[in-house]
Amino acid sequence: MTKRARQPGLAEYALFDTPIGRCGLVWGPSGITLLQLPEGRESATRARLQERSGGAREATPPDFIQHAILQIERLLAGDRPDFSRLELDFERVPPFHRRVYEAARSIAPGSTLSYGELAAQLGSPGSARAVGQALGRNPFPIVVPCHRVFAAGGKVGGFTANGGITTKLRLLSLEAPRSQRDGAGSNGAGPTGAGTAPLGDADAAFHFDPELALQHLRAADPALGKLIDSVGPFRLQLQRTPSVFGALAEAIVYQQLSGKAAATIFARVCALFKNASAGLTPQQILRASEEKLRSAGLSRSKALSLQDLAKKTLAQELPTLAQIRELDDETIIERLTAVRGIGRWTAEMLLIFRLGRPDVLPVDDYGVRKGFALAFKKKELPGRKDLEKRGARWQPYRSVATWYLWRALDPAPGP
Repeated sequence: MTKRARQPGLAEYALFDTPIGRCGLVWGPSGITLLQLPEGRESATRARLQERSGGAREATPPDFIQHAILQIERLLAGDRPDFSRLELDFERVPPFHRRVYEAARSIAPGSTLSYGELAAQLGSPGSARAVGQALGRNPFPIVVPCHRVFAAGGKVGGFTANGGITTKLRLLSLEAPRSQRDGAGSNGAGPTGAGTAPLGDADAAFHFDPELALQHLRAADPALGKLIDSVGPFRLQLQRTPSVFGALAEAIVYQQLSGKAAATIFARVCALFKNASAGLTPQQILRASEEKLRSAGLSRSKALSLQDLAKKTLAQELPTLAQIRELDDETIIERLTAVRGIGRWTAEMLLIFRLGRPDVLPVDDYGVRKGFALAFKKKELPGRKDLEKRGARWQPYRSVATWYLWRALDPAPGP
């Protein structure tokens, strides 16, 4: 590795897209100083990067940074790039941490070591805890693959980046060979977060390991663990839909109605159009008058909501089926709630039941609040802040916790 000539000036950075979201690289005269993983929104990623780098300025990446970006993209596409030639600036890294990082860089993609095994490689078999602390402060994630280091006994261990162990498992899944990823079963530790199961897949499944989620929830909140044990296995099944429009149209019809009444009205709406059995389309809704829509049993408000949904879909103001897979939860909620009649709760239900997002907690849902009161023996329903505070323990599997809180009302088998 050749030393780069030191040049005056502040550190510089560039953002770039990856399968886990928009990342950032910071560099200086001696090489890469920081790799920032996504923080949910680009603005948050940028702010966190600038905070950690001491105010780096955005710039066009030089050749060696463009090469690094390409290598990272290749790794997360299942290739085996050589990171050993990437120039890392260890100037501010403590000597022991540097030894840990250099040892971690030798772990091949698709392989893992424990903290203890990595400590033994360093000649310090009793320093597993110190190794874990060093990896927790790793400024070069992915390039220094701390996600490939697990706790003793094969437990996942921690991960300080946004998304925690979900991000850790997703990195492992993405860097696996493409053939291995394509052939993996739904119970493997597959991608989560933005890379969720397509809404239209006939065999759509959560792309996270339910057993791992339950293990995490039991450890994080023993009281919730008792509820999990009383209810039994996680049985939520994703609901198939041909499009984002179709899912939202059905959600609008179902609002504030019993399941049986809503299903009857939705069937009548579909019966208004030819070939609607394959799914309603925005063109069909816009060709129908308000009176025709209301003849199926819709209220005026719901008919107007369907028309607004159709207009915004055709105007490309809403994400497509392909686009929505790449968006974070809050961005999806923000985009969908621009539609008349679509509130945060409706968007959250889509995230859980259609997209299979693992970390959604609908704090305004009555069933969640009531289930919480029953499970945790509270005399009153919890407020939003109470749920959010307790729910912080359940991250990154709050959707799973939500399902168990619903089941607290009716623990019998069901969706």
